[in-house]
Amino acid sequence: TYGCCYFFNMTVATVIWPKVVLFGDSITQFSFQPNGWGAETANKLARKCDVVNRGLSGYNSRWAKIVLPRLISSQNPAENNIAAVTVFFGANDASLEDKNPQQHVPLKEYSENLKEISRFLTSAGVPADKVIFITPPPIHEPAWEKECVLKGCPLNRHNSVAGQYAQACVQAAGQCGSDVLDLWTLMQKDGQDFTAYLSDGLHLSEKGNQFVAQHLWSILESRVAHLPFILPYWGDVETSSPESSLLCNS
Repeated sequence: TYGCCYFFNMTVATVIWPKVVLFGDSITQFSFQPNGWGAETANKLARKCDVVNRGLSGYNSRWAKIVLPRLISSQNPAENNIAAVTVFFGANDASLEDKNPQQHVPLKEYSENLKEISRFLTSAGVPADKVIFITPPPIHEPAWEKECVLKGCPLNRHNSVAGQYAQACVQAAGQCGSDVLDLWTLMQKDGQDFTAYLSDGLHLSEKGNQFVAQHLWSILESRVAHLPFILPYWGDVETSSPESSLLCNS
């Protein structure tokens, strides 16, 4: 049998596709670019669920918790049909307060914002075990400083500070009962050269996207393994009576 959930409106049967929602900043927004980690995830889940990009470039956790109710409704949780949500903030929160006050969010508030996002998702029918937090990646300061100079501003992020926010994300995830992908630690594990994972010192390169896709899938796969293949395989369609195959409700 094939997993098809139908909502009947007169004679039209609509297939309801489960969703995986990617919620984050620019690193999420850009993830649907060619070879991006979001695109790779969507490709793996084709015919099983929709992967929805809700990346918001430049946003921090303070703004994220405000807009989240506009992206996911808590009014009818069952209708959301969400298999998993990634929450990927911190790269902007960790901006230095004196150099980038607009995006900076204090460490303690950042942690509380993540917990508030988790509480809202629970109210929207997405329990903690369906939420995957992702820490900010490391910062390659020399490369990012060049980007800052081009924009007429001084270096506004430090790798050590990003590490503090990554640690806070890991702790918040644990307190919420969710899994976490600690990019800051993994990308620097065993003293490896993490600069190849970054395109400009902050955002992901193609190699960095592959790294995120691979490690995220190792966590996400168990959340979506139960999802059936939606609609019959073409070879299983009854040629003499395709309606009997294509309009089934099982």
